[in-house]
Amino acid sequence: MSKRIKREIVVNGEKRWITGANEQEYAEKCARLMKAAAEPQTQDAGSKHGFREYADNWFNVFSKPNIAKVTAITYERQLRLHIYPVLGEKNIEDITPIDVQTVFNRMGNVTKATKNKAKIVLNMVLEQAVEENLLRKNPLTSKSIRITGAASKPTPPYSIEQMQYLVRHIGQVKEARGRAYLALHALHPLRLEEVLGLQGRDIDDHSIHVRRAVTHPDRNQPEIKETKTEDGVRVVDLVEQIKQYLPKTAPHDYILGGAKPLTCTEVEGICERIQHDTGFDERVTPIRFRTTVLTDIYDQTKDVKQTMHAAGHTNEITTLKYYIKGRSEHSNTAAPVAAAYGL
Repeated sequence: MSKRIKREIVVNGEKRWITGANEQEYAEKCARLMKAAAEPQTQDAGSKHGFREYADNWFNVFSKPNIAKVTAITYERQLRLHIYPVLGEKNIEDITPIDVQTVFNRMGNVTKATKNKAKIVLNMVLEQAVEENLLRKNPLTSKSIRITGAASKPTPPYSIEQMQYLVRHIGQVKEARGRAYLALHALHPLRLEEVLGLQGRDIDDHSIHVRRAVTHPDRNQPEIKETKTEDGVRVVDLVEQIKQYLPKTAPHDYILGGAKPLTCTEVEGICERIQHDTGFDERVTPIRFRTTVLTDIYDQTKDVKQTMHAAGHTNEITTLKYYIKGRSEHSNTAAPVAAAYGL
């Protein structure tokens, strides 16, 4: 397979990068660029490309067929809610850094992470336009662009006392699948989609075999897919004391849903009933169980590798940065140093 060509040229005193799958494609792109630079006055509105049509084409050809359904829904949402209201009626050749900045200003005081979702989509569209020589430079790369916003709030773990309360009251949950859900998710480091994907054949006397995930890109239309990462396929130790709460399940049936996985609405209903039946003092929030369990695995073992494996993460940074919260807010760091140095 020939190596893709990427070379820098200078046009009208401006440096440009030209890429091509082969010499022929590279030469054709150079020729188009030179022609456009030599005759910029010949371009009129009729030869330009409407941004909305161009972005729709990019989404349907390059993006949607090659990404997960839930990601495609996120991309489409960014275009529809944030990007098209500002850029939809413009021609892509006329978009300036001011137009781009307006996209983010219009989003208001949301988190920076939310604005970055729109940035990712807009950047891919504009980069495609640069590659096709519709834009000389991606206006999103301007040094003038400022993307600000509030910091995302971290997911707090439940306290030890709250977890002890829930565990003691599993038996008070009236619905059998509610007891099974609480036993599985509150005591194991699983993503919600991994819990929903568990089938009868995935649990033996000592282990949980994580093999698949169930997501809800259309909320109440469960989609069975592979785990989030390759490391997500893993074996997690089973807390054997909770086996009494697990229903007898046929090998290919879902432990929580039976013949088909639970919907998003059904999960929300289960969580509300758990809170009501147990008298728990906060909302039962699935994502907090995973954060809590991983925090306590690390707190008890001090082994980041073991915690990372239990989480199904590909690197330690994700585990340490987003999931291990620590139980002691003000630990004494001087004491262990003094002890180590014989003081």
